[in-house]
Parts: sequence; C-alpha cells; structure tokens
Amino acid sequence: MSHQIAHNTVCVHRYFEEVWNQGKLDVLDELLAGDYVNHSSSIPDPVPGPAGVKPIVAAMRRAFPDLRYRIDQLVASDDAVAVRVTLSGTHRGDFFGIPPTGKHFEVTQTNIERFRDGRIVEHWRNTDELSLLRQLGVVP
Repeated sequence: MSHQIAHNTVCVHRYFEEVWNQGKLDVLDELLAGDYVNHSSSIPDPVPGPAGVKPIVAAMRRAFPDLRYRIDQLVASDDAVAVRVTLSGTHRGDFFGIPPTGKHFEVTQTNIERFRDGRIVEHWRNTDELSLLRQLGVVP
C-alpha cells in the first residue's frame, strides 16, 4: 500500500469517527482543503471548505444526538476513497425542518472523497433518504 493510500484511508476513518461520530468540528480544518466542494450538500449552496460542512454536521448531531457512522467497506487509491457506511441514530431534534419523532433509523450511504495534497477536496454521497424518511414516519 502506498503512503498516499494509507494517508487517505486514515483521513476517511477520522472523518467519520472524529467528525460525524464524536462531533469534533475542528478536525474538518485538518481534513478538508480550503476550496473543498460538497457536491451532495444537504443545504443549498454551501460555502467551500470546512466552513460549509460544519453547519451540516452540527445540524445532524442536533437532530440525532446518538448519530453513528459505521464503515462497512472502503476502497482507496492515491487520489480518492470510496466508502460504504451504515448510519443510524434516534431523531431527538429538528432535522432540516422535520420536528423530532423519537424514532430510530438505520440506512446506508456511499461516499466518494477526492484528495489533493493530502486533504479532501471534493465530496459526493448517495444516502438512502427514502428509507430514512420512512423509518422516521415522515412518508409512508
């Protein structure tokens, strides 16, 4: 395994464990490039870089205080990491306008993180949002 692949893998593990699972928003300053682009944002027109991701993480952790991402599969190269995760949590706070339901959810998500100069510079994700909304009882 190349040094770059090992570095990218460690970064993605930190991204999910420290940022999403533990809520350490400042870690984003280390992991993301200043011109980072989130191609799959939950909010319209996020600002580039860590500043555009921090409010999304904070909102998700307010909505789901027990939010947990588990890495199920990870494939890495010198300039990208593809990762399949399972995310789960209990809906205890506002979720982008959806009032708390108290219901637990568990869905899958696939992410691609592109790296440049040791930092994540672009992000794409697909989340099973329909299952998430069904499990929260928002849609039938």
